Amino acid sequence: MRLANKVAIVTGSGSGIGRASALLFAREGADVVVVDIDEKDAAQTAEDARQSGGSALVLQADVSNQISCASIVAKTIEAYGRVDILFNNAGVSSFKPVVETDEAEIDFVLGTNVKSVFFLSQATIPHMKRQGSGSIINTASITGIVGAPGMAAYATSKGAIITLTRTMALEHAEDGIRVNCICPASIDTRMLRQALGRMTDPDYARSQNIKRHPLGRLGTPEDIAYFALFLASDESSFVTGGTHVVDGGALIARGWRE
Repeated sequence: MRLANKVAIVTGSGSGIGRASALLFAREGADVVVVDIDEKDAAQTAEDARQSGGSALVLQADVSNQISCASIVAKTIEAYGRVDILFNNAGVSSFKPVVETDEAEIDFVLGTNVKSVFFLSQATIPHMKRQGSGSIINTASITGIVGAPGMAAYATSKGAIITLTRTMALEHAEDGIRVNCICPASIDTRMLRQALGRMTDPDYARSQNIKRHPLGRLGTPEDIAYFALFLASDESSFVTGGTHVVDGGALIARGWRE
């Protein structure tokens, strides 16, 4: 099994990409720490992970808070004695242009999407350094590469994650710690469905979204989970600092079929 004897923290693992990744990691032999602000969702993911034969610890937490992040890592070490994989996946979206985005929304989006990566990595890295190894994976977005009109705070947060990923990769390569980020396009998650549901014509919005992907479909949480598995495993031992686009061709096809 690719992650046998490894311990993985996965944030935002009550649903979507985080849930798919936590379940896949467990099937591949990892002990999984399921972190989500929704305790009920996290508990369900953990139960499903155990059904597949894996070990899972449930932690309800607000990952935008530094004390909460330190507690997540401390409880992981207490339970398992080590942490090999940190998948900073928790995130929120925002659909407003710059001039309509108030301070509270900026704080919420940057707190959840960026401060969580900073604080959890900050708490995890000393343990990985003592081990001499570790893999940190961050969920960014293609919007962090090219921007997204009407999603100012979200795009800003994802761009920050990309730069933070590169910085941490350089700072900790000599410690044996690899740091990478994944940049999805539209993934068929509860968050996306809720966003499309707020549109005037949700079915039309979904069809237009699909058209932006040359492969002709939205991504699935499992599409991202399998790439995260590669980055978490020793098979990617020469991969660090990468901005890995997993988007069905959407980035290279911007303007295609417009």
